[in-house]
Parts: sequence; structure tokens; C-alpha cells
Amino acid sequence: MVVSTVKPESGQSHMITQKTLVMETRGRGSYDISDNVQDIVRHADVDLGLCHVFVHHTSASLMLCENADPTVRKDLEMFMARLVPDGDSDFQHTAEGPDDMPAHVRTVLTQTGLTIPVQAGRCALGTWQGIFLWEHRNQGYRRTLTITVQGETQR
Repeated sequence: MVVSTVKPESGQSHMITQKTLVMETRGRGSYDISDNVQDIVRHADVDLGLCHVFVHHTSASLMLCENADPTVRKDLEMFMARLVPDGDSDFQHTAEGPDDMPAHVRTVLTQTGLTIPVQAGRCALGTWQGIFLWEHRNQGYRRTLTITVQGETQR
């Protein structure tokens, strides 16, 4: 993990912390990164502010999703497979195989960045919300995410 922290000047309480998180996926599906992000927020020393998560890829995305029942994410994957099937003959961009262009479309239809409020030193997620990296390629990849936490220290 690469760490970059901007410390406040004397008398100021505004903090900005930015970290790089590298995740290894095992192929198509969703990967819970909630604990990783919460750890970064906790160590950022920000009581009130924002956490922004960004994935640096065109064939993976992010989602804020139900974290209690994994069938929700399976259903989302099934829906996306119907919406953007692998091997669609209409796609011209197939340089890396039949899942190449569908992965790009899935990323464009979803999101590569999430902004989450920080309260009391942690992401203010709803009871059943989790933060997930959504891999859209069939094989595993190394995915890089940047997490930026900014806000005020109340101490």
C-alpha cells in the first residue's frame, strides 16, 4: 500500500490522506473491500468528512451493495450477463477475448468511483451496505484502487 498524507498546518484541523490498495481478483464477481476501506478511514484520523474510492481500470467497477445476502450480488451478475453477454457478435473490440468488450460496457454502466460520508472516524454506511470491487473479466486480475479521505479532526 502506498501512503500519502497531508498534515494540517499549526492551528488547522483539515486532513487529507490518500492510499493505494491493490487487490487480486479470481475472476468475474464481486469482492468485499469494506473492511479495507474502513481501516484506511480509521487510520486517516478524520472524524467528519468524505471518503472517495476510485478503481483505475476499464473492466472493473465499484458498487455499494447489500452485504448480508450474497445472492443479491449473484443476481446482479446474472442480470448483467443477460444485459451484456460475452461473445456478442455486434462487438468489434475483441482483442482480449469474448469477455473483453462486455467488461468495458459493464464498467461504463456501473461506476469507477464512490464517495461515502465519514462520521465518527468511519464510513457512514447503512446497516446492510458494503463496498465491493466488481470484476467484469472472466480471469483474475490485479486491480489498483485509490482511497482518498479528507475532512476534519475534532480532537
